[in-house]
Formats: sequence, structure tokens, C-alpha cells
Amino acid sequence: GWHYQHLMYQELLKKHGIVQSMSRKGNCLDNAMMENFFGLMKNELLYINQFDSVEDFEQQLKKYILWYNNKRIKLRLKGMSPVQYRAHYYREINN
Repeated sequence: GWHYQHLMYQELLKKHGIVQSMSRKGNCLDNAMMENFFGLMKNELLYINQFDSVEDFEQQLKKYILWYNNKRIKLRLKGMSPVQYRAHYYREINN
């Protein structure tokens, strides 16, 4: 992760309006959610398909992310998709 500290990398993020998140050094829990997503994406998209080009992969990845967020249910989200769960959560706290 040393490359995340480079000034050129940090300036590129700022140029594109991205806020860099760096927390405690060496805490494996910091990336747990993304590591989980990437593991699922590899098993559900990457390993079971062949892609004709990088563009084809990009298109399929975009479709996968939309499906993952809107349709793929998760037991730990009470059987809802992430979008459904978030909407349910905000309805509950606003009532």
C-alpha cells in the first residue's frame, strides 16, 4: 500500500474529486467489505465467463454491479438487496 502515499497518486485523486481514505495501518477490517465484494464478483462473474474484449468485460461488470446492488439478496441484509435494505433502513429511522 506504499503507492497510496505518493504525491502524484494523491493529486490524481483530488483532480477527479475523489477523497482518499486511509485509516489505521495494517488493520485488515478496513478493506473487509470490498474484499468480500471482489471475492463474490470473481466467483459469480469473472471465473465462470469468457470475455471477448476488455470492453465486453467492462460492460458485463457494469451489469453485474447493477444486479448486485439492486437484485442480489443477502441473508445478513434480512433477505434484501443492498438498495432495498438501505431504503428500508431510512424509512425506519424517519418514522
